[in-house]
Amino acid sequence: MKRLNLILSLAFLLIGVQLFAQTNKETTVKIVADKNYTFVANTALPMSNNDINKVFSMMPGALGGSSINLTGSQYDVRVTKDSVVAYLPYYGRSFSAPMDPSQGGIKFTSKDFTYTESKNKKGTYTIQINTKDVKRENYRFTINISTNGYASLTASSMNKQPIIFNGYLDEPKKQD
Repeated sequence: MKRLNLILSLAFLLIGVQLFAQTNKETTVKIVADKNYTFVANTALPMSNNDINKVFSMMPGALGGSSINLTGSQYDVRVTKDSVVAYLPYYGRSFSAPMDPSQGGIKFTSKDFTYTESKNKKGTYTIQINTKDVKRENYRFTINISTNGYASLTASSMNKQPIIFNGYLDEPKKQD
């Protein structure tokens, strides 16, 4: 009976993972080519260090891992041809912090940035975005995108340790 429950649980999990894929191959190719997509963050993976491990060990239900579930939190990065808008949390060591706590995280709108795109033989994309006009600090985003729309984003800057976000690409919402 336990074996049957385990098999059914794994089957539902695998089906659920496939349902969360937000784009198919054609849609992924189209929105990346148009430079018009939204990266939706599901998990954050901060750099491992002793301070962060201590905080994780104090959290209820800590499993010893360093993955933070962001599902349902609406953290994203919206990319268009003329702007990059980021609204992401930050977990890790920051070497200079803002005086206003509400200014924390990775939150900015950039109109001046470089955008480099490459595609490998298997069809996965690697995108580099370097901002030039963010007031407090400029960021480098490296986004790796699979053919079915799953993606990982590495955010780095001069004043913070790098952090990785896993999630998926989504088509931008239509404006009425």
